[in-house]
Amino acid sequence: MSINSMTGFARASGAHDGVNWLWEMKSVNGRGLEIRCRFPAGFDFLEDRLRKLVKSRFERGSVNLHLQFENRSAAAAHQVNEEFLRELIALSGKYVAEGTVQAPRMDGLLALRGVIEFKDDPLAGKDMEALEGELLASADLLMTEMARVRAEEGGQLRPVLLSQLDVVDTLVKRAAILAAGWPERIREKIQSQMALILEAGSVDEGRLEQELALLTTKADIAEELDRLTGHIKATRDILNATARGSVGRRLDFICQEFNREANTLCSKANDRELTQIGLDLKVAIDKMREQVQNIE
Repeated sequence: MSINSMTGFARASGAHDGVNWLWEMKSVNGRGLEIRCRFPAGFDFLEDRLRKLVKSRFERGSVNLHLQFENRSAAAAHQVNEEFLRELIALSGKYVAEGTVQAPRMDGLLALRGVIEFKDDPLAGKDMEALEGELLASADLLMTEMARVRAEEGGQLRPVLLSQLDVVDTLVKRAAILAAGWPERIREKIQSQMALILEAGSVDEGRLEQELALLTTKADIAEELDRLTGHIKATRDILNATARGSVGRRLDFICQEFNREANTLCSKANDRELTQIGLDLKVAIDKMREQVQNIE
C-alpha cells in the first residue's frame, strides 16, 4: 500500500518568452480536500484548471497554491496611482466624519489592489495562450513533486504505525493470557462468598445461581479480545496491502473501534493488572491515532 501523508511542500519554477515564474504548494492535514489559490491579478482564470488538477492527484488535505512572477517582483518598476489613492482618502474621510469608521492607515491604503501599479507590465504583448499552457505544464510538475513528497513522508509513517500496532498486539495477548480461566476463578470466588451467605440464613439458591451466571457473563472479555485481534489483523492488512488508495479514513475508523473495545475491557476488568493493560492499550491506541491523522 502506498501510504501517503497529507503534509508536504513543493516548488516548481519555469520560464517562457522572457517571463519567469515560481509555483509553491503547501499541504497540511484536513478532513477532506480543501484548496486555496493565490494568483497574481489577471490570472484567476487558472483557478478552475488548477483545482481540477489537484483533485485528480489528491483526495485529502488542506492545500495552498501560490503563483508568483519573479520578474514582476524583481525587475518591474512600480508607481502609485495617486488619483485612485486620493479618491479612496476622500471617500474614507466622509465615513470618518460620520464616526462610522476609523481613519485609514497609509499602509492599509497602499495594500489595496489598484493603488500600486507596475509601470511596465512584463506580460504585455506576450502570447497568453502559450504562457497559460506552459504555466499548467509547470503546475503539473509541481503536483508530481508534491505527490512524491507526501508519499515519502507516508513511507516514513508506515513503520511507525506497524511498531505501534505491535505494542497493541502484545498488550492484547497479555490480556488474553490473564483472562484465560478468569470467569471460572470469578465464579469460584463468588460461590465461596455465596456459601457464607447461605449458611447465615434462608436465601433463594436458584436466584443466587442466576445472579452468579450474570456476573460471570459480564466479566467475560473474550468477545472484546476477539474484536481487538480482528482490528489488529485488519490494520496490518491495510498497511501491508499492495493496492493503492486513500486509507486514512479507514484507519481512523478502526482506531475508534480499538478505543471502544479498550474502554469496554477497562469497565469489565476486576483485576488490577488487567485494568492496567486496558489503560496501556488506550495510550498505545491514542499514539497510533495521532499518526493516522496525518495519512491521506
